[in-house]
Amino acid sequence: MLNSSAPQQAENAVAQAFEQARATALRLLARREHSTQELRYKLTGRGYPAALAEQVVAALRDEGLLSEERFAEAYVRTRFERGFGPLRIEAELRERGLPPGLIDSALAGAEFDWSGSARRQRHKRFGRLPVGNFAERARQMRFLQQRGFSGEQLRAALAHEAQSEA
Repeated sequence: MLNSSAPQQAENAVAQAFEQARATALRLLARREHSTQELRYKLTGRGYPAALAEQVVAALRDEGLLSEERFAEAYVRTRFERGFGPLRIEAELRERGLPPGLIDSALAGAEFDWSGSARRQRHKRFGRLPVGNFAERARQMRFLQQRGFSGEQLRAALAHEAQSEA
């Protein structure tokens, strides 16, 4: 009789650990979307074994509660709204373990005015005054590059100022 209850208790403990890990994952997902890699990392960081974290992530993915596509779309939108450019967003998504094809489709599907965003970020940081000299222009371009805007978007942001002062 003792032998039959020991395996049952072990199964119950495993099921209970799975449910606890799943509840933790759901609380994390309720706050915001996560990539598979991020969720796995957060679960293991909270003391759950890597194998259990992988099982929970797979179950949530199968249930449609964890989606890399939703995460990528939400991430691109959020970072755009905070004034970051496509190059920086792409690098951040790579760091979060998303495949290149998914990153490309998320950025392509986002119909944002990247040049307009670069212009707004420039105005926010430096004001609307025209660029005075080469050193100031280089400083503003470095700022926009660090925000993740492409050369074309930088030139468009600075060219807009040249057009508006003419």
